[in-house]
Amino acid sequence: MTEYTGEWDREGVAAFLSEARVPIRLACRTPDDGLWMLSLWYGFDADAERFVCATAADADIVRYLRGDDGVAFEVSTNDPPYRGVRGRGTATITPDEGKTVLRDLLIRYLGGADSKLADRLLSPDRDEVTIRIDPGRCYSWDFSDRMSDSTSD
Repeated sequence: MTEYTGEWDREGVAAFLSEARVPIRLACRTPDDGLWMLSLWYGFDADAERFVCATAADADIVRYLRGDDGVAFEVSTNDPPYRGVRGRGTATITPDEGKTVLRDLLIRYLGGADSKLADRLLSPDRDEVTIRIDPGRCYSWDFSDRMSDSTSD
């Protein structure tokens, strides 16, 4: 069960994560106990309270997460007023059979799978995995009120 603290409740977090079109920033440990961070496209399954990402099966992050499944994450806006969700959880890696998760992410972030990037990512020569992130804690913030005069509208 995910613990929600901060500005939004479970439904508010789910609404933000569903509408945001920025990557998730994911942090983990490397095999030599160093820190590693990367950005990935994500989808958020509000019913299961989990993130789903896709990446190449041979990506460094896959090896790192197989060694230590603990992660920290953040999804936040890049422009004022700043809003977002950060937290910690565990990651599970499974094959992305038929590249279903990847296709869903291409639609979410690019509006479809008709591009050179999509062709490259969906190539039969490329093995894809799903990274599922089950949050243990989500902390949300929304600086809209205090930054109302800082927006570029």
